[in-house]
Amino acid sequence: MFFEYPKLLWLLLVPALLVAHYLWMELGKRKPHLRVSTSAPWMRGGMSPLAVLRHLPFLLRTAALVLIVVAIARPRSSTEVEKIDTEGIDITMAMDVSTSMLARDFNPDRISAAKDIAIEFIAQRPSDRMAIVVFAGESYTQCPLTTDRATLINLMKEVQTGLIEDGTAIGNGLATAVARMKDSDAKSRVVILLTDGVNNSGEISPQTAAEIAKTYGIRVYTIGVGANGMAPYPVMTPWGVEMQQMKVEIDENLLKEIADVTGGRYFRATDNTKLSEIYSEINKMEKARTTIDSFPVYKELFGKYAIAALICLLLEMLVRLLIRRMP
Repeated sequence: MFFEYPKLLWLLLVPALLVAHYLWMELGKRKPHLRVSTSAPWMRGGMSPLAVLRHLPFLLRTAALVLIVVAIARPRSSTEVEKIDTEGIDITMAMDVSTSMLARDFNPDRISAAKDIAIEFIAQRPSDRMAIVVFAGESYTQCPLTTDRATLINLMKEVQTGLIEDGTAIGNGLATAVARMKDSDAKSRVVILLTDGVNNSGEISPQTAAEIAKTYGIRVYTIGVGANGMAPYPVMTPWGVEMQQMKVEIDENLLKEIADVTGGRYFRATDNTKLSEIYSEINKMEKARTTIDSFPVYKELFGKYAIAALICLLLEMLVRLLIRRMP
């Protein structure tokens, strides 16, 4: 607690002087006396209630005066409060959903691992708007930019292969992701492009899509998914689904070029752990801007002192009334 006008506390000298004057008058004045034949009636028991009560009005009035002085000095308390302003980032995750994403070099397969780790990434960024774009031979938006984490996670869980024409249209996927953010006014806009193959379809070349992203100031992080060398793929045969070893083909030069043109980085994920580390690294690099402002919140305390002073004055009036009615 502190006082807004501490100099007014010098007024407490007034009640102090009043108390001193009252004591001087009570102790210093000449005592009344009466000559009697015996003092026995005056020796029967201590002070009467009236003798005690006659000092109470002065004490109550003095207390009220002290409380009034404290109240007009404006006592206050303050609490430090922090206001946190967060400026988020717009992030679009462009994910390859071609049938090659069913390869089992990840646990349980590439697309499942990519989805699970992407969901963890979404949960770690509550201040950002995020979108999901999927592509194979074509591309479409699975979820537009939103801050609704539950919707993002549920729609990410629904991502699967086989819903659109097969192929790997990297250019189309990147162009669709850029279209989702070109009108955004966020200070930082990012695309995380994940694929496991070579561009072999689509109307827009990856280089053109990268130039468009650069024009809009959108940074692209590219992730090549797949083990080095060979990977087991599920293949349908007359005897059912069988695993066959097939060569892993990732156009790393293209992915590096896209990242370099847009100011991003290229990563290679060869297993679940590496993919998780890549998302963690991107998470650290793309930090939301946070501003913390501290300011005090004041609470006025003079009211309770003013109420206490009023109570003292009312009690003084009541005690004076009782003294008059006492025999």
